[in-house]
Amino acid sequence: MADLDALRLLAAVGETGSLTAAGRRLGVTQQAASARLRALETEIGAVLVARGARGSVLTAVGELVAGWGGDVVAAAARFDESVAALQERRRGTLRIAASLTIAEYLLPDWLSQWRRRDPAAAGVRLDAENSTAVIARVRRGGAELGFIETPDLPDDLDRVVIARDELVVVAAPSHPWASAARITRAELAATPLVLRERGSGTRRALDAALEEGGTPLVAAPAAELPSSLAVRTTAATGFAPAVVSALVVRDDLAAGRVVRVALEGPPLTRPLSAVWARGRAVPAASRLLEAIAELVGADV
Repeated sequence: MADLDALRLLAAVGETGSLTAAGRRLGVTQQAASARLRALETEIGAVLVARGARGSVLTAVGELVAGWGGDVVAAAARFDESVAALQERRRGTLRIAASLTIAEYLLPDWLSQWRRRDPAAAGVRLDAENSTAVIARVRRGGAELGFIETPDLPDDLDRVVIARDELVVVAAPSHPWASAARITRAELAATPLVLRERGSGTRRALDAALEEGGTPLVAAPAAELPSSLAVRTTAATGFAPAVVSALVVRDDLAAGRVVRVALEGPPLTRPLSAVWARGRAVPAASRLLEAIAELVGADV
């Protein structure tokens, strides 16, 4: 069977157009990447990558092998996660995946509430990532329970809304918006902003709210950043205004590091939801949801 790392390398060459870049992505030197690729070509019995002055491209056979290899790599990942799930169930560990905002600002209190209600509660393993990645992890069995902050809930998973969150516009005290009575949604949409990356619940909620109101974002972002901490810190420097969860900037607003900018129209709100595999809620996940419902006053 072909080496999984070699298959990952082949896919990375196809995506980056460079053996060096592909090796860097996988954390190996160019020399090691070249040796791994040669071994794969010897095993397959065909040239998989055409190298030239302008980079590397997959040959026709390379494209086929990369496609097949992607299925093999994905299957191996599912196998590893299934084995990990079996081991963790035996240890009494609840695997949770949560969006970054929920993981950083809400989940600690939720877990404490669960432990107060049930001192013998299962241990927890948490993966913090954006909402799109959380949904994907729950779908493939990598987590028994997921928490997301996106308005478009997946139809193929069981889910329940447990709270609501508000997105707010913030700017540095030196920014002109800091002294404005309010801004219009059209102004917001036409201004380069500091935003979370596409796929995050914050970004998806903002895009959905503005599109629903007929004022979709038209300006290219001033910056797209992978965490709420990076967004609020960048906004506080005066680089550009930002749209973030009110939870994220609570302390910054109190300290005067940023100013909340009033926005015309209804608030930008979004649901915070729990998701799990359809018909496969594990007891520990159900007990955690009951503890959260008790804390936030939700009907879960």
